[in-house]
Amino acid sequence: MEGYGLIIVIVLGVLFVIFSTAKLKLHPFISLIIASFAIGIIAGLPLADVVAAINGGFGGLMGSIGLVIIFGTIIGVILEKSGAALRMAEVVLRLVGEKRPQLAMSLIGGIVSIPVFCDSGYVILSSLKKALAKRAKVTVASMAIALSTGLFATHTLVPPTPGPIAAAGNIGAENYLGTVILMGLIVAIPVIFAGYLWAIKVGTKIKVEGEDDANETDAAFSYDEIVEQFGKMPSASKSFAPIIVPILLIAFSSFLTFMELSGPLVNVFLFLGSPIVALLIGVLFAFILMPSYDEETLTKWIGVGIKESAPILLITGAGGAFGSVIKATPVADFIQGFADKGIFTGALFIFIPFLIAAALKTAQGSSTAALVITSTLVAPLLIQVGIEGAVPLALVVMSIGAGAMVVSHVNDSYFWVVKEFSGMSVTQAYKAQTAGTLVQGLVAITVTFLLWMIFV
Repeated sequence: MEGYGLIIVIVLGVLFVIFSTAKLKLHPFISLIIASFAIGIIAGLPLADVVAAINGGFGGLMGSIGLVIIFGTIIGVILEKSGAALRMAEVVLRLVGEKRPQLAMSLIGGIVSIPVFCDSGYVILSSLKKALAKRAKVTVASMAIALSTGLFATHTLVPPTPGPIAAAGNIGAENYLGTVILMGLIVAIPVIFAGYLWAIKVGTKIKVEGEDDANETDAAFSYDEIVEQFGKMPSASKSFAPIIVPILLIAFSSFLTFMELSGPLVNVFLFLGSPIVALLIGVLFAFILMPSYDEETLTKWIGVGIKESAPILLITGAGGAFGSVIKATPVADFIQGFADKGIFTGALFIFIPFLIAAALKTAQGSSTAALVITSTLVAPLLIQVGIEGAVPLALVVMSIGAGAMVVSHVNDSYFWVVKEFSGMSVTQAYKAQTAGTLVQGLVAITVTFLLWMIFV
């Protein structure tokens, strides 16, 4: 099969993934694997080639980024359980000041969500959010929006969060993670600020039921007491090290590669800056955060990290299989025909991954799944239209991440975490969380488009 018939088959495969995950509640891993087999068989690939493509796609992607995802998740769990995430929040709060509580929460969310899943980050920081809202006499909703949008920005844009790493791996940018991180941070800053503005413009007008009812529990809320309830926390330098050290190593390695330097010392830094080694070093720095070294920390904490990474690994691997089957079909030649006509070229191309990811995110709810599926779909497109190199590929990841923000609503688990832990009604959460993530996604793609115009 070839031509438009093949495009229809691929579109139907994507629609099956959306329908089965959104309506039938089938796990994305199974949905992607079934769709991969179906597309390969209906497209007329030899059965042995279908199996080889699925095995190769799954294993190939796991070989390049599997350990990076696992190490990143373990770092996040240790930061969460050791209290380091809360310590980082305290540092940001002191720098920004309690007179700007919403800005503090936005920045705290943006930093914490680089290694910690946004759902977990919101739960961890929920008590701090309430304490600051009470002390600063601002609405709980404004603090909730500031925190949720801050977390969401880096969750979809900045490695080592699994979604952006998976997207980078799918489009062949795993060797450019330093550039992806840099572009992610550049795009995330205005996106976080957009969430902050939404919080102070919209959130301040939303009153959560019962927030004005003073009671002993609310009165007792203070940062010091939250810390006391948590227990002894690590120092600020130790808390930031598991994030900062790997990012600096990856960034320095990318700089050395860009400068085309060589030599024994350069080779050492290139080794240390490879994503797998850099994240493993981050794990070792995270070990310093552990209050003790026993079965609870060395086995159970790490075990939690491995368990949390498993669904991401499966979805990512299945996405790799899905993309591998698509690449094995003649669709690349068909796309090349459009590329030769200039249909997919130019600056407007950057909106294609955004629209695909936005449609997938809105339909099935998971930002990570939207990042994985979209990156597998656009990968053949990138090859045919000649998009290659660190900056262009990094901006494609940003485009996909921007789409994966649009929008968080009732089919997204994060929507319910924000709603329940803030006390907002569903209607209020739509106005705060759903509309806020729409604004963030639009800001993200706008900034990405401007960067594309400047650098590509």
